[in-house]
Amino acid sequence: MMKFSQMDYERPDLEALKAQLTELIERLKGAEDYETAKKTFLDEEVLEKHIMTLQTLVEIRHTIDTRDAFYDEEEEFWNEAAPVLEQYSQAWSSVMLESRFRPDFEAEYGNLMFLNAEIARKTFSPEIIPDLQKENELKTAYEKLIASAQIPFEGNTYTLSQLSPFKNDADDARRLAAWKAEGQWYKDNQEKLDDLYDQLVHVRDAMGRKLGYDGYTELGYYRMQRNCYTKEDIEKFRSAVVKYLVPVADEIYREQAKRLGKSYPMSFADNALEFRSGNPKPCGTPDEILEQGRKFYEELSPETGEFFNMMLNNELMDVLSTKGKAGGGYCTSIPDYEVPFIFANFNGTQHDVEVVTHEAGHAFAAWMNRTRVPLAYVWPGMEACEVHSMSMEFFAWPWAEGFFGEDTRKFYYSHLSGALTFIPYGTMVDHFQHIVYEKPDMTPKERHGVWKELLGIYMPWMKLDGEIPFYSEGEGWQRQQHIYASPFYYIDYCLAQTVALQLWTKLQKDRRDAWEHYMAYTKQGGSRVFTELLEHAGLESPFGEACLREVCETAKQWLEAFDLKGIC
Repeated sequence: MMKFSQMDYERPDLEALKAQLTELIERLKGAEDYETAKKTFLDEEVLEKHIMTLQTLVEIRHTIDTRDAFYDEEEEFWNEAAPVLEQYSQAWSSVMLESRFRPDFEAEYGNLMFLNAEIARKTFSPEIIPDLQKENELKTAYEKLIASAQIPFEGNTYTLSQLSPFKNDADDARRLAAWKAEGQWYKDNQEKLDDLYDQLVHVRDAMGRKLGYDGYTELGYYRMQRNCYTKEDIEKFRSAVVKYLVPVADEIYREQAKRLGKSYPMSFADNALEFRSGNPKPCGTPDEILEQGRKFYEELSPETGEFFNMMLNNELMDVLSTKGKAGGGYCTSIPDYEVPFIFANFNGTQHDVEVVTHEAGHAFAAWMNRTRVPLAYVWPGMEACEVHSMSMEFFAWPWAEGFFGEDTRKFYYSHLSGALTFIPYGTMVDHFQHIVYEKPDMTPKERHGVWKELLGIYMPWMKLDGEIPFYSEGEGWQRQQHIYASPFYYIDYCLAQTVALQLWTKLQKDRRDAWEHYMAYTKQGGSRVFTELLEHAGLESPFGEACLREVCETAKQWLEAFDLKGIC
């Protein structure tokens, strides 16, 4: 198997790719029997995998160092080329949808690829190619702006990721100073951030209208490949979050205020500190964290052990936070080599361990399904993918001591309470975006006002007193990369977290049974829609109100019974 550093990249000839795709389309049109049509289909799969590989190698190497001139130029090339190639992809899908051999394809590969092709056809027209190119350009500009941050603090300069450990420091003054330093950087770049988002909202709204929709929202759902639930289902989920989960989260923060000796509600900086003695921290170096990750995966199952060693041995994780590196973390696939890749920014916080569990949960699912045909069946929809990762975090609990040492008990409490308190935030992100795209002509100030109002509904434990203006004035959404780059994505985390909490509940009763449910879910890859994946794995859909209610009740009881003696 090839190491990541040995994987070659060369810019493809765009005209040659167009010619190859055109030839495949014509071959499929002229196929006289299923065997010929299938051979053409498989040849198109090979070409699609190669195009995706080249594009992904550029994405990874560009995000590892956004200052690299070569990959910066290649990123610009793909920003222009990808929308052009989408026209050929859509033409291919149309021929497949109309093929007289469609029943044969469905018999061999299932009908989901046709369902998704029908949805994809609703997201594109050659008329919006310039808009797609502009959207890519703006997303890259936001990414580079965030990566360029150099924040002065205590005589040094830090990237946004490198500043994170100071934002949950146990010293009140130092922690507040870090939050203010971060907030000041965003304030200094407020005009750029507002302008980038305003342009993104308007270019997306324009695309929606050109495709015949009443704005962007319907198009956004199609682009997220929502194939088994609707906007109305999401609205019901949001209502259930406010009804069942916000009160549980509110109680968590009230107890936190008591531990810290603070009045409730607390400031953004104080809410970031869970224990007066400090938040749980990894007990090892990055290498030691990765080594404990190896131990966890080797002992969890034969499949996970093989997978994680493959990742380590082939340089398929880049996890250190360095200058010029893009923010955040992700997992992706490199199809030609049938391997996943993990990108992250270790910063000495609990997040470092979650990279080894969360992102590797994604990667494990991709590894288990790496040979699926069609390629689209390797990964399910985004909400389904997040179940793999968020659940894997809970499966790591028996190995937590090797990651956290004396902070292990803190970690258990923090991880479960954090899973619960995250859902209101993630749901608020989704609600905010729905309002924004329903009213695309809002001013930046009006958008900030919407965010501030939603904070009062979903996160009433946040004190909006002006201590950290960037956050208290309703601008904190601008640090959420998904809002700029992947509209309507964030609710996927909330749906998945609800399912992951179901698996956590099963873990409290029978670890083997919980793992069997997890593997039954994971082994399906993307061969079914989200709700069917859950059904076939014996898991409940998060769209039923009872699901969230039961999860909240079980977790609330666990937190109330958890012994925090000796932890302050």
